[in-house]
Amino acid sequence: MKTLRIGDFDILPGTQCKIELPVAKLYTDADVSLPVQIIRGTKDGPTIFISAAVHGDELNGIEIIRRLINKPNFKIIRGTVIAVPMVNVYGVVNQSRYMPDRRDLNRCFPGSAKGSLAARVAHIFLTQIVKHCDYGIDLHTGAIHRSNLPQIRGDMNDEETKELAQVFAVPVILHSNVVDGSLRESAVDNGTKVLLYEAGEALRFDDFSIHAGIKGIENVLRHLNMMRKVTSKRKLKEPYIANNSGWLRANASGVVKHLVELGDRVTTGDKLAEIGSPYGEILGVVKATRSGILIGQQNIPLVQEGEAMFHIAYFKEDDEAVYEHIESVQDFLRPEDAHNPQHIIGGK
Repeated sequence: MKTLRIGDFDILPGTQCKIELPVAKLYTDADVSLPVQIIRGTKDGPTIFISAAVHGDELNGIEIIRRLINKPNFKIIRGTVIAVPMVNVYGVVNQSRYMPDRRDLNRCFPGSAKGSLAARVAHIFLTQIVKHCDYGIDLHTGAIHRSNLPQIRGDMNDEETKELAQVFAVPVILHSNVVDGSLRESAVDNGTKVLLYEAGEALRFDDFSIHAGIKGIENVLRHLNMMRKVTSKRKLKEPYIANNSGWLRANASGVVKHLVELGDRVTTGDKLAEIGSPYGEILGVVKATRSGILIGQQNIPLVQEGEAMFHIAYFKEDDEAVYEHIESVQDFLRPEDAHNPQHIIGGK
């Protein structure tokens, strides 16, 4: 097993360390650097990056990595884990999705060594982290005021990516083509298989989403023989894959009364929300146009006409079977000490 070199640092097999990768300086003369923790096993194996806060206001991933690497039983026996809890440090400090120039870092890959700050961060992350990796797990949440049901996105046409998505074992797997300028696109171009984990809401911790993310990462690491395997009494059925999804938009402006919750099964014609005036008049009703599973929704109870409100995943299989599977996964993933009714599908 060879010495791993990242930046000016050499990391030996069987060791772990924390490093700071310098990127640039702000006009305040403060340094911008990437915090990185490397954990190496003593035996040869894959190298995987786990990244969070590419969007600076998406905090669940930071907590997933923090809890994961501090678990007493978290031990890598083969290969290397490269954990980057805050890719967009500037955004985290400012509780903002974006970089200082309002650029979306996840549209700036592969970046460049002499470009904007976003381009430099992207370049450093790609050349110093991703280039070493066989696999990657990029952790995200919904945008501000939007929540996502725990879900894995990736190229399900790639058999190994599909297998890892199934092993991760969260309620929904969504086939997703790569987006131009994204981390996932550049990683795939590097030959790195990447899963994108979406769960929860920006600027909020969601314990169920965090727990599901930790468990999913451990599942992947065990599948790759990087951690010792454990036997589970419960076996999940092979998950269903949504080949597409779509947003339903508000047909009026006003105050929202939500009639469904994340994870609910919806059928064509179901009422998902009522939109009313300040005086209580019903101005519009948002209805499902196809049958599917609700995987994302806007939380703020005010909308403008045309605003995206509900994200529905569509499956080829029978919706009832999919719903029952998702419900069983939710129950399987729920922490033993979780008593929040929102952790259960439909809040029931």
